[in-house]
Amino acid sequence: MESIHYHFTQIASKYGDLRTTDEEPILFIRELLEDRPVIRAADIGCGVGRYVVRFFHHFGNRLYLACIDSNECMLDTLRSNLTSGRIRNFSVIRARAGAIPLPSDSLDCVMTFNAVHHFRLMDFLEESSRVLVPGGFLVIYTRLRSQNRKNIWGRYFPGFSEKEKRLYELDELKSAIKKVKPLKLRSIEFFRFNRTATLEELLRRAANHHYSTFHLYEEREFAEALEGFERNVLRTVENPGEVFWRDLNVMLVMRRVKPQA
Repeated sequence: MESIHYHFTQIASKYGDLRTTDEEPILFIRELLEDRPVIRAADIGCGVGRYVVRFFHHFGNRLYLACIDSNECMLDTLRSNLTSGRIRNFSVIRARAGAIPLPSDSLDCVMTFNAVHHFRLMDFLEESSRVLVPGGFLVIYTRLRSQNRKNIWGRYFPGFSEKEKRLYELDELKSAIKKVKPLKLRSIEFFRFNRTATLEELLRRAANHHYSTFHLYEEREFAEALEGFERNVLRTVENPGEVFWRDLNVMLVMRRVKPQA
């Protein structure tokens, strides 16, 4: 955990430039919450606020958002991003996902994007259930281990899918959710994104460790794997100036059930 914390500290200032923010899950959550005139929510593992900014774009002043992350450098960058965008209805909280410092029954929605594999899952689910109002939603957006093997890094970057053991499979997530009685799984949504980038851009992202998986490599091992990735892509794709691949993601939507009368 200390190694990953160091990774996010090092990458905070450039993280927003390196990662892709998917609009489709944001639109799905907007529909989920569209009947609520005021939305009190939390983004757990919010990082530099890539998804936070997009949510304020869609919800405007209806949204009051707690931005929660354990890394102070990521939160400093988030704070700067939001204030420069004249966004005000937010609070910044340094905390772990398994100990959310918010009152019980206080939130309409708890969200996490591409971060749940960094959490202690059961603690996160229990805490999310506690802070949600009855009828509130918990939304987990992530990629599964099997999906990770199919993206461009899993296919072409040596050791990538083997090293990334933190990700879950769907049955593991469903089993954990079932143990938290106030939470009921409402739906599972699958997303597929067609991506393109130049090989040069892909090498730049990897060299800057845009996935924390790359921090699991030793320095020399990573350098050799990066060269192997370049060779694999050049051997496989017709045009290194336009490399095509598909990213797969999944969203689990849970609802805190109302207590029996």
